[in-house]
Amino acid sequence: MIRKLMPFLSKYKLAAILSPLMMVGEVFTEVRIPILMATIVDEYIPVGNTQNVMETGLLMIGMALMSLCFGAMGSYFSSKAAMGFGAELRGAMFSKIQGFSFSNVDKFSTASLVTRMTTDVTRIQMAVVMILRVCVRAPVMFVSALTMAYSVNQSLIMVLAFAIPVLAIGIAIFMSMAYPRFIVMFKKYDKLNAVVQENLIAIRAVKAYVREKFEKSKFAKVNDELMEFSIKAEKVMIFGDPLMMIVMFSCIISVLWLGGRQIVFGQMEVGALTSFLTYITQILMSLLMVSMVFVMLVMSKASAARIVEVLEEESGLKDGEKMISEVKDGSVEFKNVSFRYNSDSENNVLENINLSIKSGETIGIIGGTGSSKSTLVQLIPRLYDVTQGQVLVGGEDVKDYSLEALRNSVAMVLQKNVLFSGTIRDNLRWGDENATDEEIEAACKAAQAHDFIVSFPDGYDTDLGQGGVNVSGGQKQRLCIARALLKKPKIIILDDSTSAVDTATDAKIRQAFRENFGHITAIIIAQRVTSIMDADRIIVLEDGKINGFGTHEELLKTNEIYSQIYYSQQKGVEE
Repeated sequence: MIRKLMPFLSKYKLAAILSPLMMVGEVFTEVRIPILMATIVDEYIPVGNTQNVMETGLLMIGMALMSLCFGAMGSYFSSKAAMGFGAELRGAMFSKIQGFSFSNVDKFSTASLVTRMTTDVTRIQMAVVMILRVCVRAPVMFVSALTMAYSVNQSLIMVLAFAIPVLAIGIAIFMSMAYPRFIVMFKKYDKLNAVVQENLIAIRAVKAYVREKFEKSKFAKVNDELMEFSIKAEKVMIFGDPLMMIVMFSCIISVLWLGGRQIVFGQMEVGALTSFLTYITQILMSLLMVSMVFVMLVMSKASAARIVEVLEEESGLKDGEKMISEVKDGSVEFKNVSFRYNSDSENNVLENINLSIKSGETIGIIGGTGSSKSTLVQLIPRLYDVTQGQVLVGGEDVKDYSLEALRNSVAMVLQKNVLFSGTIRDNLRWGDENATDEEIEAACKAAQAHDFIVSFPDGYDTDLGQGGVNVSGGQKQRLCIARALLKKPKIIILDDSTSAVDTATDAKIRQAFRENFGHITAIIIAQRVTSIMDADRIIVLEDGKINGFGTHEELLKTNEIYSQIYYSQQKGVEE
């Protein structure tokens, strides 16, 4: 796990090296101060040597200032290394997620991936700061203070022989008990994020159905679960501080008792006892810092495991061995294709699909809810890979193309229309970042979006807000169609992309496609027969199988499902 994460610190290697060095400098100057104080108390004050008291006092001040500077520089370098490490780690995770297939994202869930990139990375950052500062400072302080204490009084040092084993055993027990609890706690974080994310995305539906109370109760439930498991995880760790305090004060009391007796019998000076107490405190504080590091490492170990899980996840989609970089044409062929979302599933979502679509054809797809219409078309740009069989585009297996080449040749307007924060022009240029204003306008006219865009005060420079909240559902669909057309694809897939558009506008969009984009293979999923009845051929899907495939007229005569849909919709229009 450490080996997997260490490369992300390499860019900040200098800061990661300098921070421990600064910590060592801080310790070496700090441990000299008590012995100088003992010298003043035991040697200079009894004889009234004021000059030496002043000189030694100034030396102590100088060493304290040096220690402060070393500590500040150590904190700066450790923070720089940790923040840089976190930035590199988040960047690597985000880049990895961009290469995930839909099935990879489904495996982790969106909420969990967000938690891993935020909460988990933050914990790792804190751990890096602790490691660079405390994991160097504490051992060096322990050894240095122990050496100085031994030089002051060898007999009193035996007090630590009882304290250290108690602390070591206690820390080991706490770590073994805490780790599994933190794993469960992070899963509760994922659940909380999922509820919040779902609520914010669907906030309009929540308000429309007056479900605020229900959402509050749902949030309260997962929030209480997180609190409960957080308390369980932290409950183990809170016993660490009392144990440390008991051990520390027991040592101090023992040293005061034994040291006081030695002073009474003339075996030890007052200054020496004072410095020895300071060193004992430094030794115990270094052990306390080590215990804090262990607590942080226990928490960060759970986070690190979750991060590494993402980094080691292999995408189900990889570039083909042939790495074909150009799609010849827009022909599509399905050969004995079957598909299931999960290899553990018993039933296929698509079963034995055989299709042959010519380049430039317009194909309609219709079927009931759950007939796998969207799943079928998602196999073409390899948003999912087939379980069995082959999908060919331009005469080549889609797995033989580079993903970039394949997806650049296939434009897809998804069932859930997605726009991003920014202007309309910025969103449209997702299709082609170098598109001219004339090309953008032409695509918008074809998608019947130009008129409503220019009606806005800022036109194409209108800010859409997050998720396109400033436009209606139908306007959003038309913008997404225009964005897809700007890709100049060989295949365009419209997944129920005119469902929020009135029939007149839908007809104009289809007319524009016929007149201006006849060379593009168009695959249109629709619920309305009128949206696909003038297609070259129509696929009727039922339960993941092809129930019919032909022209509108042929299907009316031969396909019961299609004719039922058509006549039921026509009856509604007539009424």
